[in-house]
Amino acid sequence: MSDATPPAPALPEKPKRSRTGLFVGIGIAVVAVIVAIVLVVVNLTGAGSATAKAVTVKIGTTEASSPYWAVLKKEAAKEGIDIQTVNFRDYTQANPALADGQLDLNQFQHLQFLANYNVQAKQHLVPIGATLVVPLPLYSTKHKTLADIPEGAKIAIPNDPTNQARALLVLQEAKLLKLKNGGSSLATPADIDTAASKVTVIPVDAAQTAPALSSADGAIINNNYALTAGIDPKSALFQDDPKSSAAEPYINAFVAREKDKDNKTYLKIAELYHTKAVTDAVLAESKNTAVIVDRPQSELVGILDGLEKTIRAAK
Repeated sequence: MSDATPPAPALPEKPKRSRTGLFVGIGIAVVAVIVAIVLVVVNLTGAGSATAKAVTVKIGTTEASSPYWAVLKKEAAKEGIDIQTVNFRDYTQANPALADGQLDLNQFQHLQFLANYNVQAKQHLVPIGATLVVPLPLYSTKHKTLADIPEGAKIAIPNDPTNQARALLVLQEAKLLKLKNGGSSLATPADIDTAASKVTVIPVDAAQTAPALSSADGAIINNNYALTAGIDPKSALFQDDPKSSAAEPYINAFVAREKDKDNKTYLKIAELYHTKAVTDAVLAESKNTAVIVDRPQSELVGILDGLEKTIRAAK
């Protein structure tokens, strides 16, 4: 029997660390750190978050179905602005809705219309950006030129105060009638110097001016009613000059409440109106009768203030 102690069992060798495994582990750690940083940035900026929504702006208009609105909405969406149009059938509704806070902006009126509203309603809505001027033409199916219109001819004109005054000024510029003291944007048929005038006027509802062509010697017809009636704008015998100072009261504009006159989002919308895509759509719709106007806000406010003073003085 041997007294030798049996040898201790050998311990298993420690596995050798793989370099590939080391690199993989480091890579996973780096990725985890990057992901964590990205998540922090996203949470801080709102990028990619459901909370980063477009700013919604409600705009009142009387022509929401006009194709140019779709183009303007698309341009605004690129800037994170969601334009929602609210259509009104009656021109008298959009300003009270804006004043009451139901709308953010409206875009349907010229400065003369706005001035009349502000004075009558004791409000102070303000223009924030110009859009266009649409000429007010004289049409006739009985006479081919102004010279053909005979003495004593009857001309139909719109009977609403704003368009009526403008129609009288157009006829005066065409040398078909004369207004006492030169007339103004508040002129009425009572201001006509009948002895010095070649024609007489027949005030009718603006929508009836186109149908009146069949019975009258001529008619002053707003662009929208002329296009609806299928009248070719090129057939007008005469129209006022949209670029003249006399046309300033008839500059159309985006309008806001006074407290919002410096709102950057609203001003951006007015700016986007003048992108080529939008103005091309506007001109196409008007058959190139509209004249795009881009005047500084300060000038628009100055024109409006002057019109309001004239209206108050006439009361």
